[in-house]
Amino acid sequence: MRKEYKGFGIGLVLLAVAVGGAAQVIAQEASSFPDLTPLIVTPAHKAEPRFNGAKVFGVRPDSPILYTLAVAGERPMKFSAKGLPKGVKFDKKRGLITGRLAIPGTHIITLQATNKAGSAERDLKLIVGNDFSLTPPMGCNTWGGLGPNVSEAGVRASAQAMALKLRDHGYSYVNIDDGWQGIRGGKYNAIQPNEKFGDMKKLCDDLHKMGLKLGLYSTPWRTSYAGFCGGSSDDPDGTWAKLPPGGKKGWTHAPYRFEINDALQCGAWGVDYFKYDWSIRDYVDLAMKIKLALLATDRDIVLELSNTAPLAKGDIYTQIGNMTRTDGDLVDVWSKTQLDKGKQRWALGVRDLWIAHKEWQKFNVPGHWNMPCPLRVGMLGGWDNKPLRPTRLTPDEQYSHMSLWCLWAAPIIIGAPLDKLDDFTLSLLTNDEMLDVNQDALGLQATDIDVAGGEALIKKMEDGSVAIGLFNPGEVGSDVSIKWAEAGVKGKQRVRDLWRQKDLGVFEDSFKATVPSHGVVVVRLFAQ
Repeated sequence: MRKEYKGFGIGLVLLAVAVGGAAQVIAQEASSFPDLTPLIVTPAHKAEPRFNGAKVFGVRPDSPILYTLAVAGERPMKFSAKGLPKGVKFDKKRGLITGRLAIPGTHIITLQATNKAGSAERDLKLIVGNDFSLTPPMGCNTWGGLGPNVSEAGVRASAQAMALKLRDHGYSYVNIDDGWQGIRGGKYNAIQPNEKFGDMKKLCDDLHKMGLKLGLYSTPWRTSYAGFCGGSSDDPDGTWAKLPPGGKKGWTHAPYRFEINDALQCGAWGVDYFKYDWSIRDYVDLAMKIKLALLATDRDIVLELSNTAPLAKGDIYTQIGNMTRTDGDLVDVWSKTQLDKGKQRWALGVRDLWIAHKEWQKFNVPGHWNMPCPLRVGMLGGWDNKPLRPTRLTPDEQYSHMSLWCLWAAPIIIGAPLDKLDDFTLSLLTNDEMLDVNQDALGLQATDIDVAGGEALIKKMEDGSVAIGLFNPGEVGSDVSIKWAEAGVKGKQRVRDLWRQKDLGVFEDSFKATVPSHGVVVVRLFAQ
């Protein structure tokens, strides 16, 4: 049976009618979003409980456990857990699993959530061993929205918004990027927060009580990209000589290094994520130093190596970091050809990054994730140190953007202030059927192939189903089709549209969709 299916093209017509001058508003860097409500295709979340997020959680022996139940649905809601091993506690009110386990092994914990609309149950596989970060991290990063002006107030605002709107869909990391660093001091002679921040341990503790996690940023250079204290110094006591961004010797490595100092401080504060940012190239030794330093703490601190690691050494970086940046910095355009020549030469558009990232496919495995830069949706502008403005990506480009990250099993890190999310952006970030694809326990990055009318990303799932993104990177609308042989399946398949969360019918040998320029249709195939 062959059927044709239309993608988001109707939505683009609605945009022209409903918001008229939206493109002009975006071009003028407006401070608020146009009304994109007509383009929300994902149904509203149901009242009954629905478990989201990771089904598998890894922890090293004797490391602290912090797993938050991600359950969408009407509140109030009651939580319960069965099969907890000795040493693990469950907070019924907040839905938090905490504790420590000394002996390696695998434990199956049965979780239940109940409200007046119904109940739901899910098994969590808790693995105590050498690996952690067994599903792609989900959270936010401050650089895209707040840039070097990040402050504790801004971080807390995003944390509150995450707890209110995103935590129940699997998001947990609130990552502070460049701009928090003061000078060295304290018990470990480590980088201390500057005047924009207060007690960093209290900030970590407060987020942990909310079921969230905190990330920090540093660099092995003398000075960070934004001109703050780095991880090395010309002075054996770590004295920092302030240099302008890009100034003489600023973005270079000094002879005295402080990876261990900074890692021990992160462990003492309770940090959960550490972004190490510099021009990686061939500096494998530096990456290994920070990894060993973080492993020496009593915490499982996710290590992001940033940015643009060499593909030729992808196998080495896979063994070092939990996340490896595969590219330069993404900006909110489809292609870098849209940017002014001579400006932002370092920047990539979504399509540019797509071409680079797919080459890393074989290195994506549970415990190590290919990192394609934070999402460029929502209110942006921090990296330019300018007032916030809406993303320049069109609605169809945003659907493609989010679809790529989900199909790639890439970390979903939001590069915008969470307290300023509009309804359209929130709908992109909380489609649970799309996020299920991202968080699938197999951790496979989708295979990219050319198909009639466009490109397809094909991702095999743990339950035997197959998720497929039919993309049209071209400049005009196109019918994009895929044959079952190309998707690696046989026989009749039930086809479900994941963005719209509805079944489209049973198809015998192929599927075709009408996809607008730069748009996508994502389906999941279930054998019948």
